[in-house]
Amino acid sequence: MRTLSPRNTTRPVSRVPKVEAHAVHVSSDGVRSPIAAIHLQSLARAVLAAEKVPRAMLSITLVSSRDMARLNREHLGHRGATDVITFALGDDGSGVLVADIYICPDVARKQAAEWKVGVRDEVARLVVHGVLHSCGWDHPVDENREGSPMWQRQERLLSRWRTSRSVRE
Repeated sequence: MRTLSPRNTTRPVSRVPKVEAHAVHVSSDGVRSPIAAIHLQSLARAVLAAEKVPRAMLSITLVSSRDMARLNREHLGHRGATDVITFALGDDGSGVLVADIYICPDVARKQAAEWKVGVRDEVARLVVHGVLHSCGWDHPVDENREGSPMWQRQERLLSRWRTSRSVRE
């Protein structure tokens, strides 16, 4: 004889998957990334949490220099590849922040060498930068860029993420 444990029959069984507060999708579009997609997702979610964004859907796509140059020309009217482009699409009407972020690892590699930082750090910086833009932050496009409140926030968040990663590893 089998004994069955009592069940709470008043609670309905939910078959609807839990919706993530911060849905982040990373794709590489055939481009190699110095940081695993799961770490890029984690970083983007950490920035969204720090910015107190309740719900978000972000797409982060790593693209080639050629594709980035095309995006830069078609959408911003600029020539050549750039490091990061953010299309902050805003609120979708239900309180969800929506944005598409494009990052060019080739440009990140060049910048990392120029500024004598690791390419992983530079790609991580671009993720933070893109997510901050999606949250509404902006900065000057002149020599004051690195002294701007957005840049300072970016560097604090990047440092916090690096510290939390080293504690987990």
